[in-house]
Amino acid sequence: MPSRDPRIDAYIAKAAPFAQPILTHLREVVHGACPGVEETVKWGSPHFDYKGIMCGMAAFKEHCAFGFWKGSLIPGLKPNSANGGEGMGNLGCIRTLGDLPPKKEIAGFVKAAMRLNDEGIAVVKRKKAPKPAADVPPDLAAALARNRKARSVFEGFPPSYRREYIEWVVGAKRDETRAKRIAQTIEWVAEGKQRNWKYQA
Repeated sequence: MPSRDPRIDAYIAKAAPFAQPILTHLREVVHGACPGVEETVKWGSPHFDYKGIMCGMAAFKEHCAFGFWKGSLIPGLKPNSANGGEGMGNLGCIRTLGDLPPKKEIAGFVKAAMRLNDEGIAVVKRKKAPKPAADVPPDLAAALARNRKARSVFEGFPPSYRREYIEWVVGAKRDETRAKRIAQTIEWVAEGKQRNWKYQA
């Protein structure tokens, strides 16, 4: 009998009523196609490993998702959301069992994913071009110029740290909010803090 992770049982039990039969069905299809599958939880949702990560599923408020780690190498699969598909995963937004391909087709995808892992084939990830440096808006530049310490720290920050502050300031919808964000930026930067320092361990 294949091993079952009780955390996945709990995940399915906590899912919305519409999602429970979908998740249960997908789980059974994976086990049927891949008897050696190992269940686990990654990134807070159920995943299935076979000689490495193979596929995973998730439930959301109004739909479920199911995707393959190497889905871009499996013929017949839609791209996942990161590659321009509809919804997360390779099967689109799944709201009912009727939205799923036939069991035999899903099992075929699982077997293709198994072969890729058996053969040690990896997905070649394209390197992203670095983002150009963000332009410091004049009002933020003026505030930095008035605070020597903040200016020095800001200039020493990596581009990504500077970009986080710039985007936060520029994203303000009202002048008052923008002014408050600039003042907060100067305070935090002078203390050597990143924009999201509160959320960092």
